Amino acid sequence: MCQARWVVLPQTQQHQADPSLKAISQMDEGSKRYLELLKRCLTAELYDESAWSVVEAEHAKFGQPNDRVHSILALPRRLLIRALAKNSLLLVRRRAFDPECRQVGGDWPMFGYTMVGRRRLDNLHVLLEDVLARGVPGDLIEAGAWRGGCGILMKAILAAHSVTDRIVWLADSFEGMPKPSSMDDGWDLSSVQHLRASAQQVRDNFLRFGLLDDCVRLLEGWFRDTLPRAPIERIAILRLDGDLYGSTMDALTSLYDRVSPGGYVIVDDYGGWPSCRRAVTDFLQKRSLRVAIQQIDWTGVYWRVESCTPAS
Repeated sequence: MCQARWVVLPQTQQHQADPSLKAISQMDEGSKRYLELLKRCLTAELYDESAWSVVEAEHAKFGQPNDRVHSILALPRRLLIRALAKNSLLLVRRRAFDPECRQVGGDWPMFGYTMVGRRRLDNLHVLLEDVLARGVPGDLIEAGAWRGGCGILMKAILAAHSVTDRIVWLADSFEGMPKPSSMDDGWDLSSVQHLRASAQQVRDNFLRFGLLDDCVRLLEGWFRDTLPRAPIERIAILRLDGDLYGSTMDALTSLYDRVSPGGYVIVDDYGGWPSCRRAVTDFLQKRSLRVAIQQIDWTGVYWRVESCTPAS
């Protein structure tokens, strides 16, 4: 069942047509077909079976109480799944593929390279075409990379334009999500195996698409440790997918001042995670920054950075 729900987000605007759509329309037919097929591969929307889900020993805790009764009821499931795992078997729940749900990133594909859905991939494509067309200086970074899907798309777009002087950075623990520091930090998904992808897996995924080179770089570790000292001078696109309050705040605090005027900030979890939305709001208010937040789908938003200095 699709978990996405459209909501009217505070202080946001609906996604509007962008001049860079013209740049996409002017690409040669081969490049357009390549990037279209790539997006379908990254989201796994080509395969109905991608809607199936692996039943894990531990449930994701979306605000669910971790009480004794819940633990006792979950015990038979844990024992069964662990017994299957010893024989290299998985327990899989079959679900019908929902194209609209996948469009808005409302489900977690069992396989594939991203769970952001097509609308957020299309938004990333449009914004990257825009910064290339306007010559906005800087590298591209996603903080919260999972299997590397958004980074793969960014690298493919650069390759389609023969751009070789921008680095695609992927920052992640590559060990899954951190445990929230408090209930206000967000939901606890630290035990969810599906959200774990190692750094080597991500490199292998780039390699599968023929896109791994010296201009793809991984920042391994928690944001609070890696981002302040990341060797990135300027950023053209900053994409945040950290979910938790602390992770989102760490990324904004460390990287926002490096975003070039005319560049973009994309926040994947603004609508879906109240903790993420609070972090964005607190950061902007603390810095007295006024931005025109635009809504992509039920959870993703973006804005264009005109200046990193406080509004007068």
